[in-house]
Order: sequence, then C-alpha cells, then structure tokens
Amino acid sequence: MFLHFHSTAERMSTMLAAPLLLLLLVSCHPSSGAPNQSSKEVPISTNGQPFPWDLMRLPRSVSPLHYDLTIHPNLTSLTFTGVVRIQLEVHEHTRTVILHAKQMEVSNVIILAPEGVRPLQVLEYPRFHQIALVSDSWLIKGRKYEVQMEFAANLSDSYHGFYKSSYRTSSGEIRLMASTQFEATFARGAFPCFDEPAFKANFTIQIIREPRHIAISNMPKLKTVDLPGGLLEDYFDTTVKMSTYLVAYIVSDFVSVSRTTQHGVKISIYAVPDKIDQTTFALDAAVKLLDFYDDYFDIPYPLPKQDLAAIPDFQSGAMENWGLTTYRETGLLFDPKRSSASDKMGIAKVIAHELAHQWFGNLVTMEWWNDLWLNEGFAKFMEYISLDITYPELQVDDFFLGKCFEAMEVDSLSSSHPVSTPVENPTQIQEMFDDVSYDKGACILNMLRDFLTPEAFEIGIIRYLKRYSYQNTVNSHLWESLTDVKFCSKRNLQSGASKWFSGDELDVRAIMDTWTLQEGFPLVTVEVRGREVRLSQERYLKTDDPSLTEGFLWQIPLTYITSASNTVHRFLLKTRTDVLYLPEEVDWVKFNVDMCGYYMVHYAGDGWNSIIKLLHHNHTALSSNDRASLIHNIFQLVSVGKVRLDTALELSLYLSKETEVMPVTQGFGELVPLYKLMEKRDMAALENQMKGFIVDLFRDLIDRQEWTDSGSVSQRVLRSYLLTFACVRNYSPCVTKAQQLFKKWKDSDGSLSLPVDVTTAVFMVGVRTPEGWDFMFEKYHQSLQMSFRSRLKSAMAFSPLQDKLQWMMEQSLHGQVMKTQDLPDVVVVIARNPHGYKLAWDFLRSNWFDLGSNTISYLVNGVTNQYSTREMLSEVKSFFGSLTEETGSEMRCIQQAYETIEDNIRWTDSNLPLLQNWLNKHMGRDKPVAS
Repeated sequence: MFLHFHSTAERMSTMLAAPLLLLLLVSCHPSSGAPNQSSKEVPISTNGQPFPWDLMRLPRSVSPLHYDLTIHPNLTSLTFTGVVRIQLEVHEHTRTVILHAKQMEVSNVIILAPEGVRPLQVLEYPRFHQIALVSDSWLIKGRKYEVQMEFAANLSDSYHGFYKSSYRTSSGEIRLMASTQFEATFARGAFPCFDEPAFKANFTIQIIREPRHIAISNMPKLKTVDLPGGLLEDYFDTTVKMSTYLVAYIVSDFVSVSRTTQHGVKISIYAVPDKIDQTTFALDAAVKLLDFYDDYFDIPYPLPKQDLAAIPDFQSGAMENWGLTTYRETGLLFDPKRSSASDKMGIAKVIAHELAHQWFGNLVTMEWWNDLWLNEGFAKFMEYISLDITYPELQVDDFFLGKCFEAMEVDSLSSSHPVSTPVENPTQIQEMFDDVSYDKGACILNMLRDFLTPEAFEIGIIRYLKRYSYQNTVNSHLWESLTDVKFCSKRNLQSGASKWFSGDELDVRAIMDTWTLQEGFPLVTVEVRGREVRLSQERYLKTDDPSLTEGFLWQIPLTYITSASNTVHRFLLKTRTDVLYLPEEVDWVKFNVDMCGYYMVHYAGDGWNSIIKLLHHNHTALSSNDRASLIHNIFQLVSVGKVRLDTALELSLYLSKETEVMPVTQGFGELVPLYKLMEKRDMAALENQMKGFIVDLFRDLIDRQEWTDSGSVSQRVLRSYLLTFACVRNYSPCVTKAQQLFKKWKDSDGSLSLPVDVTTAVFMVGVRTPEGWDFMFEKYHQSLQMSFRSRLKSAMAFSPLQDKLQWMMEQSLHGQVMKTQDLPDVVVVIARNPHGYKLAWDFLRSNWFDLGSNTISYLVNGVTNQYSTREMLSEVKSFFGSLTEETGSEMRCIQQAYETIEDNIRWTDSNLPLLQNWLNKHMGRDKPVAS
C-alpha cells in the first residue's frame, strides 16, 4: 500500500509548491475494543454461549484452500449480499472452524462433507471479529471439507472493506460505485474469510450487477450470464494462491484504455469517463515498469492482466491488489498541460511502488504484520531503483535522501518502534503503516545494497523471491538468501577497509538484526588526531533522559572519503568504540558517503570547523547528497546539545552559493522550523529577523528563477519550491510578479494557461483577498483535473482569511463540496498556516470521533508538531489524557506528540538567546535584509 497525503504549505520546511507525493505515517486509529491476548476471561458469543476460541489470532487446525465467492452489491439500497463456499484442509481433529466476519449477517451455513450435507451452528464474537462454525461431529485430520454460507451487509461508509464511493460528472450528476480496500484487516467486512496473510488460498469470484455498470476483479472475466430481473453475472478466472487482503473487485461505470507489455501482459487503466483522457502517462509507465520488474526479478509476472483503477474516494495513496491495483485519482491521472514535474514523479513513484508489490508482498508475503516492512520497505526502495532506470529524466535519486530524513524524525523519539515489531490487534497492525516500516525499511535496504554491492544484493533478492514464491516469510528468510551470495565484488579493499570483510564469514543476519530488531539509529562520533580516527557509537535520541540511550549497539557499515582521496573507504564498526588509521594526515574527512547509511555523524574536536571551511571555499568538492546530509546532521546535533547553534548557522551560510535541490530544500527544512516555533510564541521581532535571514540567504537563487516550466525535473521542483517560499514570505519582487499573473489569470476567467511550476506561488498570493479566494474555490469546484485541484486546495488552506479556513475544514468533514479523503491534508496545511494553527487544533479536538481511523496519526503529528510552549503542552496533554482506550488513548502518535513538543520547548529554551545574538551580529555585518 502507498500511504501518502500531499505535503504542502510549510511542512516542517516551506511549502512544496507543486505537492510532491510524500509518504506519510498513517494510522493510529481508535481501538476496535480488542484487548491484549493476556485477557483470560472466557469469551462469550452474542447468543450468550461460550465462544470456543480466546485468542485474537486464528487457530491453525484448519486452513482454506479455495474460495468460491459470489457478491451482489445493490447501489440503490447501498447494501450487498453474497454466498461463499470455502474448501478447507483439516490439520487437527476439530469440531469448530474459526474464521473472521465483521458487521455482517451470516446465515444458512452448511458443511459439505464426504458423508453428506449438514447444517453448522454459528457463534459470533464481535470483539475479535470472529465467528465459529460448530459441527456436531468431528472434522478429521487430513481430510478436505467445504463450508458454504450466505451473508449480507451494508456497503461501508468508511474507506475500508467493500465501500461506496461517488463522483460528480462534468454535467453535475452524482454517480455511485462500489470498491474494495482490504489491507490490513478489512476483507472480513466484505465476506467471511480467514483474514490473516499466512492463510493463502485461490479465489474464484462472481459478481452480480446491473447492465449500466461493469465489474472488474483480480483476474480476467471469463463470461457474463443473464439473470432474471435484467441482472448480469460476471464470472472471473481463478486467482493464484494469495492472501485475503489482496482480493479486489469494483462495480462502476468506469471506462478503460489498454496496451500489452513486451511479456504479453494486458495493462488497462480504468477511470471515470470524464477523466479517461488523463491516463496516457500512467498507461505508459505501467507498461514500462511491469516489463522492468519482469526482467529485474527474473520471475515472470504470473497473471494475464494488470488493471490500474483511479478511485474517486480513496483514503490511502494506492493499494497493490494482485492484478487490480487501486489509486487515488491524484496518484494516477496526469494532464500534461496542468500537471507539474513533481506530479509526474509522484505518479510514477506510486505506480512503481504498487507494481513492485506484485512480487514483494503478493508473490512472497510476510508471515504476519510484524514484518510489514518486508512488503513496504521493499516497495518503497524499488520505486527508486526502477525509476532510476526506466525514467532517468525524473532524477528520483535526488529525492531518496528525504525519505531517510523523514524516517529519522520519527525514529529519534523514544516512542519509535523497531522495523520488525510484535503486533496483535487491528489497531496495532494499522499503526505499522508508518515512516518506520516504509522509509526506514527502504533506507536500511539501500544501506545493505551499498554494503553487499548492487550485483550481490540483486542476486540475493532474486533468490529470496524464487525460493519463497506463493509462500510467507519472516526477516531471517531474507537475510539467509543474501548471506551465501558469493562475493565476486569488483571492489579493491584498501588497507583502511580491511575490516569490511575481514576474514569473518559475512553474517548478514547478525548485521541486519541490529537494524530491524531494535528501534532508533546510531550517532557515530568521529575524532581525527593526525592519522588516527577515533570512532564511537551511541543511539541518537531527542530526550533529556540519558538512560534511554543505553544498551543499544549496531553493526554499522561505515564509508568515508577524505581530502586526500575521493575513493570510498569502508569499515564495519561492530563495537561501541574503535580506531582506524589513515594512510596520511588529511584536511578533512567525510563519513557516510552520499548518506547511503542510516546513521548520523558528529565530527568532534575540530572536525566541524574543517567541514565548514570546505563548504565555504569549495562546496562542490562534496556531492549534493553529502552536502544535504551535513546540513541535516549538524542541525539535528544542535537538538541533542552536541553542537552549538551558531556553529550550525555558520555552516548554513554556504547555502547562498548552493543550487542543487536536495541541499537547498534541506537548508529550508532545518531553518524554517526555527521561525515556525516562534510563530507560536508571539516573538514577532525575532521571527521576522529569522525570516529575513532565510530570504536573504537564498535571494540570489530566488532572483535567478524564471517564471516558466523550463529545465530538468529537479530544477523545476526547486523553482516551484523557491518561488512559493518567496511569495509566502512576502519577498516583494516575487509578490509583484505573482499578483500580475493572478490578475491576468482571473481576468481570463481561469482560461489563461499559467506555467505549472509557478501556479502554487501565484495562488498563494491570489488567495489573500476574499474575492481571490472565492474565484479560486469556483475553479476548484469546476475542474476535473486532479493535480490542479490539489494545488488550488493547498493554496486556499494557506489563506489568511480565518472564516474561509474554518469553512474548508467543515466542508471536508461533510464530504459534499470537498471530498472527505482530503480532510487530513486540509487540516494539516491549516495547522502550518500562522493564521490557522489554533483553528486546526480546535477542529481536531471537537471532531475527534468523526475523523475516522486511518488519518488520526497524520493529523495528531501535523497539528501539534510545531508547538513549543508549556501552555500548549499542557493543553495537548489535557485533551489526550481525557481519552479512553476505546477512543485512542493508547495510540503511539499521542506519545510522539508529547515528545516532539517537549523537544521543541527544550530547543527554544536553550537556543533562542544564542539565535538572537547570532542574527544581530550576522545581519549587522551583511547586506540589508528583505522586508
């Protein structure tokens, strides 16, 4: 699954002008009342009888082999009925079959046994979403049986299970459809099933529909049969063996376009009729990427077709259902005239992610949700590997580092969790869909690939996929597949790197267990004394409790270059401290080359000064990733008291010469939060001084930006970013130009085609007046172009007009004028808006129950993570402290919110006087600041 919301308006950096698709930490939702396994009371069924099973996980006495499923949705009554026949294999003598069913009526349950057909009693235990089918005679070990049951339920109002969706046609008509989203634990709301990933089976699906609709599912349609009453029944081919969460079906009036890959797989894109002309890019990308993976993994895609469907109501970014991947419309639809370079990159990344899952996740599936990262970390990592080769012009490599910085933000809190972590109930499972599983997972795989060499890594993962096809795996299966790859590495192991493979048999599992089974990441301190380099490691943690960093030890694949040699040297640090020797004395050393490793580096002694001197005199001696990582590391080290703020600010001065997207955006990412903290503290003078400093630092680069769509993808993303920042910060040349363009656009009634890269900057200025806001809302309401609507929505949410902001949140909640799926984005952008952050917090509190599950964590973090006062901390604690376990008091995101605010308070208390002094001194000696 690809979980994202558009990041816009001054996220912990500035606004990303044309929102990049940023992967977001999701799901931390109110508990469904599921207790821990330790509760020992006998479970009681809804009819008062004891329920014959007391664990959240299903027993292994019976497993499904095949489901024969017929579904009949009624889009008038918004209900559905169905019949499922499940072929079972019995592994232990038993009288009960325990499986999942949630909020549905199950009836007419029979077993088809060798000795004849007989009814089964049904017991329900809603707390665990379980039903028990009870037989009056034994089911015998080693035999196969079939159970059949009828079921009925309402189409879901949420974005989970089998749910209803609607859209407005260009003529204003509202049309209904029904679609599925079963990951992680929602298939049980659509049909009775064994809803755990290890219970793989084959599925044969039939769908009953009206002639005005079509039905699509995982497999191609074999035939359609006429039924009485003018209905039709579509019969689909039987699936390969797979988990329940990958089953999918859609009943809609979609239309499609198709092409066939070089390997003979039919690819189709489905969308609402009015938007089918926006599918060309997605079709090209899907064909190209499926062919790439087919070759890269050396395993043919096993299905005859792959459909991609753009769903009007969709909470996550996309879902990898086998043969029928589903997407938000913004994740699939592209208009060359109205979509930006970053929209294109975002769409390509989502498609690359979902198609990678057809192997990582679908063909080979984690045994249980504790190893979700085996699916998601790999799919996130493969986005970059695949697009680097298939779409080199998108320059995705320029953006991978940002994923590691995002993961580190969550992973630097004591409330983080290991990549592989025990989970039991649906709430805990949903919490796993976060930056740690996705982004940290991808970053440690990238580190391992660099460590083993890309060639050895590729051999190992192909072996893993071939060895475990159609099966379930745990962490150790991956490490075993990578361990015994013969290292025919082309590397010369320099003397300084002799410890990399120093005689020991390389134990991938021993190394990687330190990265997946403990939370957090290491801070490596480096001190150079002559030729001697002293190394030490500790956990990097934003806390004032030093005991929390004790007991952590990683095996760290260190890499470094020096002023004397740009060859990458390697050294495996397995102990808390170690020493390595350089062949000669050097002016500087840079560890974690290109930040391929998931760790931070502190240069003790005179180390930072020599790096600052290098950046000021010859910054291009280091790669842009190296520069971005130095900016990130030094400012993060201020947070834990290892480096003084004025040292970090001295380093940042080199940015006046920087032109590459990653160091520039990381510079903003570290500097902007400093004034965002002050915005919440009523410190207007210092806040404006800081804003002036940042505008001044980047003034030359901003002035050089053309108001066009020219240049490479990275240059275009950077242009959009810089111009939006400059306009939001009231840099007058930028505001004047944006006002002129907005007036021309408005005078043309929106028909003038603005350069896409500058639209967000223009809209940010236009939205400041009630007339401008109303005009933009009218265009938002009329447009069928998804990325254009997305930019309008972000700008409207960043308006200074508080009544408009309040209205937007309320409309998003109700879902008629603005889609409810957009609510999280709207609230978080308003929380970033200096005129809106109090409104967003009040809205979150007063609508806590209405906000639905999958969005809570994103909202909690997005609304609270810039608070920096004790008053706000106590207000936040008072609200969250009043929740019960049922309403979410146990959620990890609440702990993260407390920790982040406490860290902000510590930072401001200890650094504001220093910042004030440094700015006074610096602004005094430099050119005058922007107003």
